[in-house]
Amino acid sequence: MTVRGSTAYEHVQDLPPRVQAAMAIASAQEFDHSCAPEQGRLLSVLARGYVGLRVGETGTGCGVGLAWMLHATGATTSFVSIEIDATRAEASVELFADQPNVRVLNGDWTELHAFGPFDLLVLDGGGKGKEPGDDPPLDPSDGWLALGGTIVLDDFTPGDRAHDEARRYWLDHPCLQATELLLTPTLSTVVARRIR
Repeated sequence: MTVRGSTAYEHVQDLPPRVQAAMAIASAQEFDHSCAPEQGRLLSVLARGYVGLRVGETGTGCGVGLAWMLHATGATTSFVSIEIDATRAEASVELFADQPNVRVLNGDWTELHAFGPFDLLVLDGGGKGKEPGDDPPLDPSDGWLALGGTIVLDDFTPGDRAHDEARRYWLDHPCLQATELLLTPTLSTVVARRIR
């Protein structure tokens, strides 16, 4: 979840309609941790490569990232997203109620494992092991990510040593081919493909 991610949309034009609707929910709930617009566009590009396959997401929030991905794929792509906050999960369920291929759950991020392995896995909530006190990062080869699948981890801060241990875990994982993408001067994302 991006701090002030929702605020970053204030001057963004021409958003997909469901992204706009998700942003309205985030605003109404005063939830300012939606994925940044740059991250949303990246998710859209990546999701387009997995049309007709399975996409998982930890940390639904108010559905902004999910809306970006759905916009790029359509009804043949299966989505499962999990949100720990019951109010946000319920609002996201309502937002995607007309999409039978989208399932939003209320629960801990670890519960998403039962729906894997995923072809595209977005860790916007738990599973990254990035912040002090977080659970250890998940093992992408342990039923989470299909062989050849892509994992996306947002909200890294370039040059922030506090994130170095998690960054190294993902960039050096023996089952992944990974890179870090700079989205803004203060925001980066790790994207990796499972190669074994």
